[in-house]
Amino acid sequence: MPEGDTVYLAGKRLRAALTGGTLLRGELRHPRLVEHDLAGRTVTGVASVGKHLFTRFDDGRSLHSHFRMDGSWHLYRPGMSWQRPAHEARAVLATAERVAVGFALHDMELLPTADESRLVGHLGPDLLDPEWSDAHAAEALRRFTARGASEVGSVLLEQRVMAGVGNLYKTEVCFLRGISPWTLTRDVDDPAAVIALSRELLLRNADRPEQSTTGELGRAQHWVFERGGQRCRRCGTRILVAEQGESVYARIAYWCPTCQPGPSPTPTRRPPRRR
Repeated sequence: MPEGDTVYLAGKRLRAALTGGTLLRGELRHPRLVEHDLAGRTVTGVASVGKHLFTRFDDGRSLHSHFRMDGSWHLYRPGMSWQRPAHEARAVLATAERVAVGFALHDMELLPTADESRLVGHLGPDLLDPEWSDAHAAEALRRFTARGASEVGSVLLEQRVMAGVGNLYKTEVCFLRGISPWTLTRDVDDPAAVIALSRELLLRNADRPEQSTTGELGRAQHWVFERGGQRCRRCGTRILVAEQGESVYARIAYWCPTCQPGPSPTPTRRPPRRR
């Protein structure tokens, strides 16, 4: 599932491309929405909330979309070829100058803009909220510490605690704070610093498609994420890999046993060693 910065960037680009434009095409190809035609509507704005997007129209309605694992919005100029197959398109919003195509969007709903909170009201504070304040940080900390008996890696992924962190940032935050993902939240020394770092990393990458936590772009973008079996960039220990969570909530965790002391399971997957 994409990180919050990916959704934020998609919303920013859609907002710049569509806001103020009248739709010449407003096709919704999702099975639940095919009877709706948005042609003639003017786009009044696009907002991201955690991993949710709302495209708002002048008739007081919003189109909600969620990327899940493989969804995305693409922007084109009129007449350009699409980069994904047409049968994957679930929405086509076209003005005279731009064409926005939503591919593989499994979760879509057309609803009154005033009712958007019905879909996102349960979420914790959005780490990329442009109005983020001390009150947001305090609420995130309250929700975080309330999960004291849960593993910190799982809590970081829980959107009801704070919205925006995915498996990449969960992994990198735990590494940078020197915490095993299996550490219980109540045993984390400085939970406020964990929240602040999560927000910092998302903000650092919010305006670009590259997601770097090391400060580097290219092959050295991440400390441990997706580097199982490779050497830790700090200490040289082999990075380990195991699943964390159960059933559909299970995610692959990467960690350095030297830099991140604490509880951990027996590694379940050992990628081929790389030098």
